[in-house]
Amino acid sequence: MSDEPGAPDADDPLHAAREALGRARRSARARGLRPGAPAGAGRRRAVGQPPPEERDRREPNPVGREIDRLVSSRGWAGEVQVGAVIGRWPAIVGEHVAAHVEVVAFEGTVLTVRAASTAWATQMRLLQSTVLGKIEDEVGAGVVTEIIVHGPAGPSWRRGPLSSGGRGPRDTYG
Repeated sequence: MSDEPGAPDADDPLHAAREALGRARRSARARGLRPGAPAGAGRRRAVGQPPPEERDRREPNPVGREIDRLVSSRGWAGEVQVGAVIGRWPAIVGEHVAAHVEVVAFEGTVLTVRAASTAWATQMRLLQSTVLGKIEDEVGAGVVTEIIVHGPAGPSWRRGPLSSGGRGPRDTYG
């Protein structure tokens, strides 16, 4: 053990890990790399390494680039944008509105939502142009061109699989 305060202790289990990390960093610097720097920041090519535009196609690509390539090659861009609208709904309209207005359907460029009450349906109709603008900012232009707002669904008077036709309990009122 060392008598100096703050000196590394050889019995410390992390001492070996710190030493190995230090050796790896020194080795990386000797090869011209900057450990801890973002990819491509200040990195020099090693002797004999081709420039990025001449790289072998077998080298791995970043995951984001591959996902974008897959989505565009399969023609899934529209579905991804629909998913982005539905997934970001609370961020687009706000948590408070999203708690009372939910996305019901998305067909073509028409978004259908259902409000929890007639008051929220009216509020959503008033916010419609603002929400269309936010969707355009968040997801892209032309993804949603119209929002159809439905109020709350009325109660169903049908009970069970064997129900009779007709208007329900209202047919005897008059």
